[in-house]
Amino acid sequence: MSDLKKENAKVISITDIEGIQIGQVENVEAGTGCTAFLCPDGMRAGLDVRGGGPASRESQLLNPLMAAQAIHGIVLSGGSAFGLDAAGGVMQYLEEQDIGYDVGVTKVPLVAQADLFDLTVADTFVRPDKQMGYEAARLAMEDPNYLDGNYGAGCGATVGKIGGMETCMKTGIGSYALQIGEIQIGAIVAVNAIGDIFDWKTGKQIAGLLNWDKTELRSTSEVMKASLDKVENRFTENTTLGVVITNAHLEKAQLCKIAGMAHDGYARSIRPVHTSYDGDSIYAVSVGEAAADQDAIGILAAEVVSEAIKSAVFSADSAYGYPSAKELGIKE
Repeated sequence: MSDLKKENAKVISITDIEGIQIGQVENVEAGTGCTAFLCPDGMRAGLDVRGGGPASRESQLLNPLMAAQAIHGIVLSGGSAFGLDAAGGVMQYLEEQDIGYDVGVTKVPLVAQADLFDLTVADTFVRPDKQMGYEAARLAMEDPNYLDGNYGAGCGATVGKIGGMETCMKTGIGSYALQIGEIQIGAIVAVNAIGDIFDWKTGKQIAGLLNWDKTELRSTSEVMKASLDKVENRFTENTTLGVVITNAHLEKAQLCKIAGMAHDGYARSIRPVHTSYDGDSIYAVSVGEAAADQDAIGILAAEVVSEAIKSAVFSADSAYGYPSAKELGIKE
């Protein structure tokens, strides 16, 4: 489509995409938080999960064979499976606002959730809960507060954990969005991978496994390949979560395909990725009526995901004893 020529693209804020509202809450002392994406009128949504260890809620709603054609909320959260309680708070808030699927006696908000593992960052026993989810939903509707960095689901995000938490780096949550003609597309990604992070355009490593004095980057892939005979349980420290948002009109099955294509953005930027130790997931949502080619949107989805990953790296601040790219002087 002529509207989708990349030379006409301009960078916009993720919050410029209308039809979806985002709220974030974090417990800085505990090193965890959640990010809520709300669409009172319902958003068409798809999901693709590539990691082997997901913690999720209502994922089957997004299967194209399921009856629901739209959902009202998505939650990205820390806390691993414990953090899945946050969606209950989002549902409570939405029900109070008379938002949801009308079942006669009330309205049932449809809210999907995916969580990353941040229990080893600060306080293991403080996790996102119903109260935190409620507050994130309230902020999304009443005072949207999305920011890149150590916020929401990115509060406790780290990468490069093959050697344990002693040699990992601090990352966070990041965003990137484009407008090409009337088409808007963007992504928000909470980067919490076992692997290393690379600039997808230059191939330069920008975050990940550190040496023991935390002055230089090492290769997670090379460390793993050097220990082929070792079987270790590493699932407990990882998972990268993303939401692709577009104003293009796409149906649920198309959005599942786009979510799958968006995983190319993970593969370009995270190495290794989609391991059995990660729960890597991407939601794709449609909140508009603009006409666009599905595959062109999928190509752009992968690109904005890679750029959002970079944003999560370079917007993060050092915390909990884990250095950020900014502290280490790593440049784009």
